[in-house]
Amino acid sequence: MTAMREARTITIIGGGTAGWMTAAALGRFLSGPDWTIRLIESDAIGTVGVGEATIPQLHLFNRALGLDENAFVAATQGTFKLGIAFDGWRAPGHSYMHGFGTVGRDLGMLSFYHYWLAARLDGMAADSLDDCLIAAVAGRQGRFARPDPARPAPAGGHNYAFHFDASLYAAFLRSYAEARGINRHEGRITGFERDAETGDIAAAVMEDGRRISGDLFIDCSGFIGLLIEREMQAGYESWQHWLPCDRALAVPSADDNPPLPYTRAMARAAGWQWRIPLQHRTGNGHVFCSALMGEDEAAAILLANLPGRALADPRPLRFTAGRRRSVWVGNVIAIGLSSGFLEPLESTSIHLIQSGIERLLKALPSDRGSDAERAAFNAQAAAEMEQLRDFIILHYWANGRDEPFWQDRREASLPDSLQQRIDLFRASGRLADGQGELFTPLAWQQVMIGQGLLPDAVHPLAASMPKAQRDELIAMVRQVVASQSAAMPLHRAFIDTNCPSTPRERLAS
Repeated sequence: MTAMREARTITIIGGGTAGWMTAAALGRFLSGPDWTIRLIESDAIGTVGVGEATIPQLHLFNRALGLDENAFVAATQGTFKLGIAFDGWRAPGHSYMHGFGTVGRDLGMLSFYHYWLAARLDGMAADSLDDCLIAAVAGRQGRFARPDPARPAPAGGHNYAFHFDASLYAAFLRSYAEARGINRHEGRITGFERDAETGDIAAAVMEDGRRISGDLFIDCSGFIGLLIEREMQAGYESWQHWLPCDRALAVPSADDNPPLPYTRAMARAAGWQWRIPLQHRTGNGHVFCSALMGEDEAAAILLANLPGRALADPRPLRFTAGRRRSVWVGNVIAIGLSSGFLEPLESTSIHLIQSGIERLLKALPSDRGSDAERAAFNAQAAAEMEQLRDFIILHYWANGRDEPFWQDRREASLPDSLQQRIDLFRASGRLADGQGELFTPLAWQQVMIGQGLLPDAVHPLAASMPKAQRDELIAMVRQVVASQSAAMPLHRAFIDTNCPSTPRERLAS
């Protein structure tokens, strides 16, 4: 067996959210004299302080770093997020919530939604699970409180995530990482030196002539894939035939209303618009298909549907949905946008950074790594992206709109993995257990039911429950959800009490 080197150097290419999340995690878990962690970024390239939405798994990352949640929210001008409201996806004027937390109250071996489906097919008027979900009801009312684990709700509990300024989160983590010995190198990279024998990256060559070496390189350079694609030629698998939106316009706006504790995803003629409330402004964007809509028209739609005046000109972004064929090639591992891209419909971008970091730490090689290690790593990354891809495609396919873009999405062929999941639900109301997947059956059921996908049959145990008993169960859930939601403080009041941003940050916004 080859002995592990006495010292290891990991060089991160690129800052931003991906770079500084990676640096913070490495600084936390690889401290000590055997490791040197470096990060290269250029102030000249800069970052954009867009509003970023997350999912509850970010709690795990922040807790692993030992971050104080109130300090983190205040430093990033953050707000809390109970879920995502999908406006107009089923039909214009219709809205449902993908909320965080449990839905209703399970009975025995069956999830609550089976009983809800039995009632729905028996003539119940409700067309979504929203009133059986604390996150949805509290969110619509503009209320928020952290869940109390000592007092679980009889009708289920809620979970939450965050909205924040991504550039401020990167700055927050930069301070954390540098305090733990991470070395930041400022400047532009003009090229890379390669090892003549292995073809690995030996060093980054800077514009001023410096040579910054490394044993392992982490590519956090964004869409450009400076290392993983330009140097290592990993290849890219496009999913544009399933997810044809390839453009976005992003713009911050003022917001005179108190920030709501949820993200909005509003269907538009050839795509959708996001709205992400921060403490002192709102992040907005329009994701669209350039084959069906020009940038000027997309900008006009975006600017006409802001909650307040625009604070800047819309910033264009171009992308192709898909993934790198390999995210670990040689001694280069891609994390974040350099590894692939899924539009932000379910707020998975930061989670993919987080899961990439977790894979990196678990699979950290003693040297450059073996072919077997790289193959396993790449297979895990591909499987995760494909599962998330299917969940995003579902939203587009299960729509009820009339525009050509939406008709095409409804008629498009689906990945076999997604088609099998839909067929199972249609036939029986059942969902795969979701073991090991980010989006559990709780998430799938909310989107399927919220967008009008109902099964032809329900579980026999749910169907056999007497109607009076089933109606009593659903009424109890609704009553408990309503009362517990009403007991929460208003979202703005909760922020002002626990984690308001500083006066300096208020002026900067």
